[in-house]
Amino acid sequence: MIVDDQRHADVIVVGAGIVGVSTALWLQRAGRRVLLVDREGPAAGTSYGNAGVLAAASIVPVTVPGLWKKAPRMAFDPNQPLFLKWSYFPRLIPFLLKYLANGRDDRVQKIASGLSTLLHDCADQHMSIAKGTPAEEFLEYDSYLFGYRDRAAYEADAYSWNIRRNLGHPFKEMDAADLAAYDPSLEGRFGFGVECPEHGRITDPGAYVKALADHFIELGGELLIANLEGPLLSEDKCEGLKTSKGILRADNYVISTGVWSGDLADALGVSVPLESERGYHIEFVNPSITLRSPVMVASGKFVAHSMKGRLRCAGVVEFGGLDKPASKAPFELLKRQMKEAFPDLEYDRIDEWMGHRPSTADSLPVVGQAPLAANVHLGYGHQHIGLSGGPKTGRWLAQMITGENPNTDLSPFAPDRKL
Repeated sequence: MIVDDQRHADVIVVGAGIVGVSTALWLQRAGRRVLLVDREGPAAGTSYGNAGVLAAASIVPVTVPGLWKKAPRMAFDPNQPLFLKWSYFPRLIPFLLKYLANGRDDRVQKIASGLSTLLHDCADQHMSIAKGTPAEEFLEYDSYLFGYRDRAAYEADAYSWNIRRNLGHPFKEMDAADLAAYDPSLEGRFGFGVECPEHGRITDPGAYVKALADHFIELGGELLIANLEGPLLSEDKCEGLKTSKGILRADNYVISTGVWSGDLADALGVSVPLESERGYHIEFVNPSITLRSPVMVASGKFVAHSMKGRLRCAGVVEFGGLDKPASKAPFELLKRQMKEAFPDLEYDRIDEWMGHRPSTADSLPVVGQAPLAANVHLGYGHQHIGLSGGPKTGRWLAQMITGENPNTDLSPFAPDRKL
């Protein structure tokens, strides 16, 4: 048991996903002694299972005008990428009402602007944190493609593309011949497409985050495997963290535990509703098709991305809480959709994964000082864009703690914002 009155680091960072590891690295580079704490180890959750795209243009939230009308029908249609654990629905209602209320155009525009601030340079942010480390080998600048059935399907998405255009995110329309010229493996698969340049990709997200964490440890950082039980608060300050390994003490604390941040955030005065948006992926091991760049298959709202030795297909939204096991239907949907888009695909086997995206009711992460503890900073709630936004979030948190002005309006991400 750790002695209660011992100071263990300048900063304790709880959560070893991409946000926590990035925060720890930026603090370490600023000369702080950092202890990184996680219940399982680096990249054990969504930092492993995501689509691997550094998605600078993923600034349009799921909640867009008209979604509230479509959502009930989608939840009952096994061919739509929205699923619901009906036994969980009563607990979900308060969150869902606020979530859908953010589908008004004025709210979507503000949310997209905030996400653009976070994401517009995400590939450069990753290059900055990974350069000169073993993680660099997993990182590439790349384009991100959207594949549509035809031009009409693309034009039906005009609302989202207009938002991207207005916020300065470049893209180029492509016909079927353009797609085939860009990547012969796409020939005949889509009638229309869009290329989004100035993006990036991670060829193995789990290995990438672990490599960053290993680099942090090699430079003198410490990693402790422990369960966080709660903060010890005194007036407007955190005096320590109660964990399964005892009480840990530092000058400053960072909570970046993804969807598991909810109870801690409540104790720290955060009012932003948080819910698990369960995400799924399937991987085709030793596939016969290798894509040049990640592709969003627009008809199914999932990403196909060729990684090392496998083709990962990630997508689907399911609301079902933290405790329920994975559902079969989302996996089957992804398999049907891949069969439709890539009927000639051959492979050795399919691996399946389900994880928990931390989603706030306004689709914006929580980044900043905890309302009830001046020495606690929070970084969580990145929904679909945690990998993309992790290094910049970590940089902002490190700057706040070291007294450096981020020189960015972070009010869209404020922990005490009202929804």
